[in-house]
Amino acid sequence: MTVQAHDVRTIDAAIPLPKITAVTPPLAPAEALTAPELFDRLARAITARWTGGLSPATLALALLDWQLHLAASPGKQLALASEAAWDLMRFFATLATRHPTFPSWSMIAPAANDRRFSDPDWELPALNMLAQAFLLHQRWWRSATTDVRGVARPNAAIADFAIRQCLEVMAPTNFALTNPEVLRKIMETGGGNFVGGLHNWLEDWKAFPMGREPAHHFVVGRNVAVTKGKVVYRNELIELIQYSPVTRTVRPEPVLIVPAWIMKYYILDLSPRNSLVRFLIEHGFTVFMISWRNPTADDRNLSLEDYRRLGVEAAIEAISRIIPGQPIHAAGYCLGGTLLSIEAARLSKQKPDRLRSMTLLAAQTDFTEPGELTLFINESQVSLLEDMMWQRGVLEAAQMAGAFRIIRSIDRIWSRAVREYLIGEREPVSDLMAWNADTTRMPYRMHSDYLRQLFLNNDLAAGRYRADGEPVALSDLHAPMFVVGTLHDHVAPWRSTFKVHFLADADVTFVLASGGHNAGIVAAPDEEGPSYQIFTKKAHTPYVGPDEWLKAAPSHEGSWWGEWIGFLDAYSGEPVPPPIGDLARSSEPLDDAPGKYVLEQ
Repeated sequence: MTVQAHDVRTIDAAIPLPKITAVTPPLAPAEALTAPELFDRLARAITARWTGGLSPATLALALLDWQLHLAASPGKQLALASEAAWDLMRFFATLATRHPTFPSWSMIAPAANDRRFSDPDWELPALNMLAQAFLLHQRWWRSATTDVRGVARPNAAIADFAIRQCLEVMAPTNFALTNPEVLRKIMETGGGNFVGGLHNWLEDWKAFPMGREPAHHFVVGRNVAVTKGKVVYRNELIELIQYSPVTRTVRPEPVLIVPAWIMKYYILDLSPRNSLVRFLIEHGFTVFMISWRNPTADDRNLSLEDYRRLGVEAAIEAISRIIPGQPIHAAGYCLGGTLLSIEAARLSKQKPDRLRSMTLLAAQTDFTEPGELTLFINESQVSLLEDMMWQRGVLEAAQMAGAFRIIRSIDRIWSRAVREYLIGEREPVSDLMAWNADTTRMPYRMHSDYLRQLFLNNDLAAGRYRADGEPVALSDLHAPMFVVGTLHDHVAPWRSTFKVHFLADADVTFVLASGGHNAGIVAAPDEEGPSYQIFTKKAHTPYVGPDEWLKAAPSHEGSWWGEWIGFLDAYSGEPVPPPIGDLARSSEPLDDAPGKYVLEQ
């Protein structure tokens, strides 16, 4: 059975949706600026181009704060000198050992998540001593940049991060003559690995600065984003996809998924084997998905409020017309979850029965502890980004991708460079990697709103964020919540997502999944390795902190997806024959899934 669709004109006539307007006054255009203001903005925009969008002032102030306080701490200096002397003495003592079996990793061992030294040949005496020397040096600098009394916490984090990045450049794994895997490859190929590495480097150089092109064998609509459905609504910002049912009965309440607009929606509908959308419809749910349009410089004045109104609000209104009288299970991923939280808090006052439940997937509602991303978000950094976006109209995908690569430089930069340029091999491209290369842009106005109102000011958690001109409070959220955090998330750390427990007045089922921001969410049941912890806190029970939650929550092997199905089932009505909703009056479908917007570059 196929899903029919409303023509966009039919829905627009029935639902008075707002046009794109800037809710807050747009920043002055270039021609309205005074000459000094224009000159300053252009100068900072040029600076941002040379620094990759990073603020030199932020780095300089952080390092100066650390150096001045370290200079005024003779006790700390003495402790560092003692640590260096002790490490040096142990190093030479180990170097002179005459043990028949060399004591590898006797002074220091790599961290459990540091895979650079996993090759067995790092156990060889010469290579092992080189690796330990690097790790000792790295540990000493870590001691030097932490626990310096008087240094502002953000500045200490920036100083530690900056010095760590410099040290990563000098890791012995990054050089051909000190990397055993590269040395083996040289012997196996007679140096042919460097020919392959040069070819890979030239390919990447030609693709710079946009990054490598998505893999040609992963094509949207052909072997990724292939779940059948129809675009049932379209406006200037979104397409709404309704997926075709595959079961004999479906739950009467539809599921709306709000993905992040920083990337394409189909991370939740990748290959058939790991599509969360397909998993939902196979368990009897009618699923709607928002597909965001990729903005251009002409969309520079789109605001975060426009994304709420033309995105989540418009989608909910469209679904309510198609399926009248039924509440919605709403789910949001990453930024989409944050935006869904804002809209849900607004609806709780005006239409409290519109949402049956709410699911947040790796989504933050409080931004006081956003992980290492906060290193790139302060007044100086945001101002520099605003000037760069002011000149271009959008934040280019390469700028955002660069920030994420720096945060995980070992995996995203150095290990990849060794594999592709020294060993001369490309890592096999997966569907998730192909999706990651299919990047999007972000409008100047919206991204400025997002950084200032949420990251810098934390307006949403503090009750200061305004939707439709009225303040919204997360304490107005009363619908049952299913919240997923991921253990190794560098974008939305799980302890940050956990804070919804004391912000919302609702029953919260919290899941801590293994993996990172993407792989922890895309964890299909047939994959080996995923695990999770889960625990439900009722709204009326006392708050439990994250450390206590870790001890109390039972652990399970496998994917958390089944737990979500159980949660949705518990808050859904009895199954009915598909399709649900009054589609008889609809006009011709707009497009087959995946629609047009996802194909825009």
